[in-house]
Amino acid sequence: MAIASRLPLNRVHRSEMLNYTGGVECDVISKDRQLRVRRNVMGFRNMARNVERRSQGLRFDVVGSRRGQRMVVAASPPTEDAVVTTEPLTKEDLVRYLASGCKPKEKWRIGTEHEKFGFEVATLRPINYEQIADLLNGISERFDWDKVMEGDYVIGLKQGKQSISLEPGGQFELSGAPLETLHQTCAEVNSHLYQVKAVAEELGIGFLGIGFQPKWELKDIPIMPKGRYDIMRKYMPKVGSLGHDMMFRTCTVQVNLDFSSELDMIRKFRAALALQPIATAVFANSPFTEGKPNGYLSMRSHVWTDTDNNRAGMLPFVFDDSSGFEQYVEYALDVPMYFVYRNKKYIDCTGMSFRDFMVGKLPSIPGELPTLNDWENHLTTIFPEVRLKRYLEMRGADGGPWRRLCALPAFWVGLLYDEVSLQNVLDMIADWTEEERQMLREKVTITGLKTPFRDGLLRHVAEDVLKLAKDGLERRCYKEAGFLNEVTEVVRTGVTPAEKLLELYHGKWGCSVDPVFEELLY
Repeated sequence: MAIASRLPLNRVHRSEMLNYTGGVECDVISKDRQLRVRRNVMGFRNMARNVERRSQGLRFDVVGSRRGQRMVVAASPPTEDAVVTTEPLTKEDLVRYLASGCKPKEKWRIGTEHEKFGFEVATLRPINYEQIADLLNGISERFDWDKVMEGDYVIGLKQGKQSISLEPGGQFELSGAPLETLHQTCAEVNSHLYQVKAVAEELGIGFLGIGFQPKWELKDIPIMPKGRYDIMRKYMPKVGSLGHDMMFRTCTVQVNLDFSSELDMIRKFRAALALQPIATAVFANSPFTEGKPNGYLSMRSHVWTDTDNNRAGMLPFVFDDSSGFEQYVEYALDVPMYFVYRNKKYIDCTGMSFRDFMVGKLPSIPGELPTLNDWENHLTTIFPEVRLKRYLEMRGADGGPWRRLCALPAFWVGLLYDEVSLQNVLDMIADWTEEERQMLREKVTITGLKTPFRDGLLRHVAEDVLKLAKDGLERRCYKEAGFLNEVTEVVRTGVTPAEKLLELYHGKWGCSVDPVFEELLY
């Protein structure tokens, strides 16, 4: 698969491509500027403390979680390995597993997940595991979350259908509950951010909403004590040059949506894949690497082009006439495995095939056969721009500030949960070629909405798409269209969030990335 660039990270500082004017001298950054940024960031601590005092005793029961005595939950991938196989799995079982996600429209829900970077307010450095453990313990005790443990380490929290987990470099992730309306999912995000800030401010911790770690080198990023990440960390350099950057220095926001049938899944899958580059451009928010512009508007998205192309990308087969659950199963059977989870431990199966696992031919566990839990876990290690499980995951957007965390699900719900808008999208993309879709996937990481497409710019397509999203939300009759206000100006002007950050960097920030910790502070 073609990729946008194979330049190492220290050679991709290409901000001259973005044509800035006004010539700010970047060689000297005053110490007082950096100190002022840190003082301003620290100011949020007093605000959060006052909110906490006023709100003692409040509960944010967005999804009706269980109350009572807190529990400790054993660590696992998305499912435990408690199911015992009595008969070998067949390919038909794997197809039926995906098909079991079909549900009638009245049961469709919205799931939103987002990641964020923690940092020390006083130093702007990444927070280490000990600080994260204090934060998790504090949230658990104050807001009644159950702890998720791996050995002696707390690695996450659960409350009802919500969970908080740690990405490889300590990125803090909320996996939200499946909710009916965008008002509910935005309230869930707000509740989560309130709880995190209420505890974090006492620990001198802030959280940054951006797609790629803007300041620190890989060697500065802590490694979380999770067995699956140790396996991935060792494997990544064998299959791409940017895998460690993906693991330790990226943050995303994604939306999970339902389908009613195999045909409905295919239609949504195709629409979502074709339009994913537009979402990447609209939400592009990662223009800095190690303190300097990196030449990209979405460095996070570019990183995926050379992480592991066996498990990432635009999945051209989804547009084939034969596409469906079975074809995705065939694809996933040959995506190299990472691990098998047995007896609370991860067994390294990197590079091995789930197809071989089906007939007991994994060298790591010879003769053992997979369960459906193994299949579900394997599906979580596949990383295309849109991922199929028992729902569809939109994976193309950079992490960002809280208003954009509400805008992304609004964008996709308006397009995919309304039949009129979905059909209009399918009509729009019907003659897009595989080469055009791949070109957009690669180019938007650099040129965003200014990417040339056919007889115009991608911005012109995005205007039509945003109109379809708004119309789709209006027809849902939940008064949700206002959640798109955050991106309306982006699409109208073609100026992405990343370009606004670069303008600040070259202007009043005096070529320092330190102010971004204040600008995008949650």
